[in-house]
Formats: sequence, C-alpha cells, structure tokens
Amino acid sequence: MNKRNIKVEKVSSVIETEPYGYEDQPRFLNAVCIAQTPLSPHELLNTLLQIERNMGRVRTIRWGPRIIDLDIVFYEDLVLSEEDLIIPHPDAHNRTFVLEPLCEIAPDLIHPVMGKTVRELLEDLRRRR
Repeated sequence: MNKRNIKVEKVSSVIETEPYGYEDQPRFLNAVCIAQTPLSPHELLNTLLQIERNMGRVRTIRWGPRIIDLDIVFYEDLVLSEEDLIIPHPDAHNRTFVLEPLCEIAPDLIHPVMGKTVRELLEDLRRRR
C-alpha cells in the first residue's frame, strides 16, 4: 500500500477468527490499519482491488476462501452510499474481527452514522452475543 500512495500509519495485531458468511473454509487472519491517502474513496477502492488481484485473489464464492481481502471500513467521517461503495462499511459494527483489532489502535474513533466509538460498538456487539 505504501507503494501506491496509501501511507500506512498504524497496524493492529493479527487475530485469528472463525470464517464469516461461508463457514466451510479455514480460519481467517484479520488485522486493520490506519492510513493516510490523497486518493478519493473510489480511487482507494480501485487501488485496493488491484492489490488483491496482484496478490492472486480471484472472486468466486461470496465470503468464500481468499488469499486477501482489503476493505475500506471508514474514510475520515465520510458517509457514502453508492452502488459500488458504501462507507462506513455497512456491516463493520457486526463484525468482531473488524472491531477488535480496530479498537486496539483507534478505540475512540467515532462511527459517523451510529455516533458511537469503536470501543462502544465492540462492547455492544459482545453484549448481543
């Protein structure tokens, strides 16, 4: 990412989790990062998709096995809902594998739609489970 105008500033620990969605596959390794970029949200998405392709990702089964999956969870406090891109990620608040590592590096980051911090979202999710 650093070679593609995405300056990674902070990276969480890697956590291992059960697969999400399609469950008949190996466990996942998950991490999040905070990065700065002059790229627009769509340019960033296209760049991340290109990185995935370059690493050998082929999209077949939704939520199926994959070598890498790069998502935009937040983009500053932007709220965007378009056919090909939704920010904040529409299901991030329901995913422990997103919230746990994000809470490690940005617990006070506020979800621009829900108005809660990442820490609060993670606590809410744990209470629901």
